[in-house]
Amino acid sequence: MIAGVPYHGGATWAVLQYLLGFARLGHEVLFVEQCDESAFQPEGVPPAHSDSASYFRNVAAAFGLEQSTALLLAGTDQTIGVPYSRLREFAKQADLLVNVSGILTEEELIADIPIRVYLDLDPAFNQLWQATGIDMRFDGHTHFVTVGQAIGTPLSPVPTCSRSWIPTVPPVVMANWPRATQITTDAFTTVGNWRGYGSIEYDGVHYGQKAHSLREFISLPTRTSVSFRLALAIHPDEKKDIRALSENGWVLLDPGRVAGTPAQYREFIAGSRGEFGIAKSGYVLSRCGWFRTRCSPRSRSCGETTHATPRRRAPLPRSISIPTRCSRLFFKR
Repeated sequence: MIAGVPYHGGATWAVLQYLLGFARLGHEVLFVEQCDESAFQPEGVPPAHSDSASYFRNVAAAFGLEQSTALLLAGTDQTIGVPYSRLREFAKQADLLVNVSGILTEEELIADIPIRVYLDLDPAFNQLWQATGIDMRFDGHTHFVTVGQAIGTPLSPVPTCSRSWIPTVPPVVMANWPRATQITTDAFTTVGNWRGYGSIEYDGVHYGQKAHSLREFISLPTRTSVSFRLALAIHPDEKKDIRALSENGWVLLDPGRVAGTPAQYREFIAGSRGEFGIAKSGYVLSRCGWFRTRCSPRSRSCGETTHATPRRRAPLPRSISIPTRCSRLFFKR
């Protein structure tokens, strides 16, 4: 989520909010990101000299996390940052593992931690993939936490995969989001992927991506004098959609240039008139209660965008309660 998708400032913030938030609450936190060798960019460059590793180091340095972060090459004891021996030592004493999408699979770093939380930041898709036979690494975890407020309730048809899901909302460390003073981009904006990954068919329903949702609003800029600017990762081969977006007045920006780092992402948001956020069609059709946070550019408050169900909104929890001392946290991606 950091080295795995370098120069995606928003994806980086999704991890940083947890890491910085736990530390701010007084916990001792060690962050580990496990990556396959094929994930390092550009292809063919040794991991330690890759752009992915460079981005990881820069993010750690920007937030003073050099002594509490490690980039682990999957299947080895090779790390960038905190050495593997220190990871083993920390894991033996840790109270809690927070494993985003179950990405960490290194048994030596997992087995001794008594409470192992699977953190689901992509509700509906993780459960549907698991239900269709794709191993989403649920096994080995003791608790299952999701930002899908309706997962496991009658409001959503998403299978629970025989797990009890604890709803939560993504944290925001407000100290990192100062009040904005002026609009520098007089437009409604958003940052995202046209297609983040493949869609999925389940029980005759097509659970799609942002592309499938935004097409329903394609003519919106023609109906108002307000400008819409999308920092959108879209493949050049999506020629038909790119042409339709342009013809209808959408201004496309390169997300790597305007929101490629956490600082750039924050600046882009702070300078925008407001957010125009569209949920992936998979979130909408699954009625999973997907919850996202994006800090308001005009205030120190946090603005949320959520989709639960068309008839009833899923209740939002005030917190998640997991029985542990949590004095030492092992946060994984």
